[in-house]
Amino acid sequence: MIEIHRDRLEKREKKTMENKGVDQGIFASCTFVDLGLHPSLCEHLKDKMGFVAPTQIQAQAIPVILSGKDALVNAVTGTGKTIVYLAPIVNLLQKRVPRVERSDGTFVLVLVPTRELCMQVHEILQKLLRRFIWIVPGFIMGGENRTKEKARLRKGISILIATPGRLLDHLKHTSSFIYTNLQWIVYDEADRILELGYGKAIEEILDFLGSRQNSAVVGENERTKRNKISRQTLLLSATLNEKVNHLANISLQNPVMIGLDDNKVSCITTSTSVKRLLLLDSDSDGKLENLGPLPSEATENYILPSQLIQRYVKVSCGSRMVLLLSIIKSLFEKAGSQKIVVFLSTCDAVDFHFFLLKEFKWSANPHQEMDLRSTFITCNAFRLHGNMAHEDRRTAFQDFKNEKSAMLLCTDVAARGLDFPKVTCIIQYDSPGEASEYVHRVGRTARLGEKGEALLFLQPVEIDYLHELKKHGVSLTEYPLQMLLDKPLFYGQKQHHQKFLSLDTHPWIILLQKALESFVFSEPKMKQLAKNAFCTWVRAYTAHRGELKKIFMLKKLHLGHVARSFGLKDQPSLVSKSLQKQVKKRQKGQGKGKPSKRRQLSAI
Repeated sequence: MIEIHRDRLEKREKKTMENKGVDQGIFASCTFVDLGLHPSLCEHLKDKMGFVAPTQIQAQAIPVILSGKDALVNAVTGTGKTIVYLAPIVNLLQKRVPRVERSDGTFVLVLVPTRELCMQVHEILQKLLRRFIWIVPGFIMGGENRTKEKARLRKGISILIATPGRLLDHLKHTSSFIYTNLQWIVYDEADRILELGYGKAIEEILDFLGSRQNSAVVGENERTKRNKISRQTLLLSATLNEKVNHLANISLQNPVMIGLDDNKVSCITTSTSVKRLLLLDSDSDGKLENLGPLPSEATENYILPSQLIQRYVKVSCGSRMVLLLSIIKSLFEKAGSQKIVVFLSTCDAVDFHFFLLKEFKWSANPHQEMDLRSTFITCNAFRLHGNMAHEDRRTAFQDFKNEKSAMLLCTDVAARGLDFPKVTCIIQYDSPGEASEYVHRVGRTARLGEKGEALLFLQPVEIDYLHELKKHGVSLTEYPLQMLLDKPLFYGQKQHHQKFLSLDTHPWIILLQKALESFVFSEPKMKQLAKNAFCTWVRAYTAHRGELKKIFMLKKLHLGHVARSFGLKDQPSLVSKSLQKQVKKRQKGQGKGKPSKRRQLSAI
């Protein structure tokens, strides 16, 4: 009966794939049943979760994971890496005899870098387990109530998603946390976990779990305990670097590397035990081809979805804010729903632009009463950054996911792993710095074969950043600003066809900049937000590392124009002095006397 059901499911899936015209560049020419997953799970993936066919990376990785081998998965962002590990693990766990029970403790541990990704993976896992209700999912993360987490761990969680810091806390202090049956450890977005400084925490976790490879730190008792249970470790990362290489060497045993083809090279230096798995094409016999070690010194090429349109906006500093608002307005004026994510460099910059977009009212007549003016951009706007309260972050994350047409302003806290459905455009208003960060940001759109657009704002002195991206195989074309500004949308009845020597002298730029400066100046709250955003932006701009310091140099910028980009009429020195005055007043009130020179400089 099972074989008959399997055959029927295969035929139905293949027919659905043909009817929907599955893009063979993204999706594999097989079904989930072909990969060895249980027919019931395959049917659930298709009918309840919308996964008609596996992506290329899923088709490569799932059979390896089902075989029980350790794996390092490197894949293009937005290709379904969460299902890569959840589907085969659930498949193996649901077949276990006798069935898993809560009292057995944790069988699967998934480590993620951020709270938002923790919630997202848990949400996907809950949907995946609806047919297997005896398997209990759960999560622990920073910002949650520890006492409630301890209670959940005491009852038992079969598949646990966790952030590293909170997991280490419970390993040290929660005696009721049972992990003696742990069989799978998964590192999702491993590169980001390490970038956030969790390297030492991960090593401590591995020592607690007895899963550290090639190390004298692991005691004999821990090795004996580990060897009693066959444990599989999976490491997933969109980019590879030396830190990921180190984690692979201490956590993986004879791993298979999945997702690299002959045209892609990496800066990772691997041991001879690390193998590569070539992309399987339709003519392949399905066997895994193990190759030699990867090149030890090379520049990593990033492969982005072919349907992603990548462009850059070359704009002087003083006109940045006007063009940002103009582009956002033009996007929301298009037919159909628009879902836009705007990346900024600091939390203060997110707050300032969020309230500006929500509260700025516009009229072509500057003398018109404020009550009669209309909101310049009418859309649902959300913000997300690390300084927000945990509950506010959770609400913003969920609300933006559920909206069909909306805008999210955020820092890089939203750049990794988060799957916001139907995002149409990514705007990088502040440069991401490292090329790998650019890849992660634009990875929020053009996911699973969907179309997407990415815009990168660059000042004339920063244009060499394009060469930096080019080194990694990323090419951008210039955005047609003149065409945008000449649209009737910005002028009503009158259109301007005259070509201007500089965009800064364009009537629309001048008109809107004056209106924005007047608005910021007239609202004390907005003025303070602008000052804070300016100061933190300057500090962030000086924080670029390595070769990027030669591109992003503060001394190349006119700080007066930088102030204009936040709607400030004051010179930067006045802004800095006003902030220093506030620091002095605060310290006098606390009885601390005169602020130190270091404290004064930090306010700039």
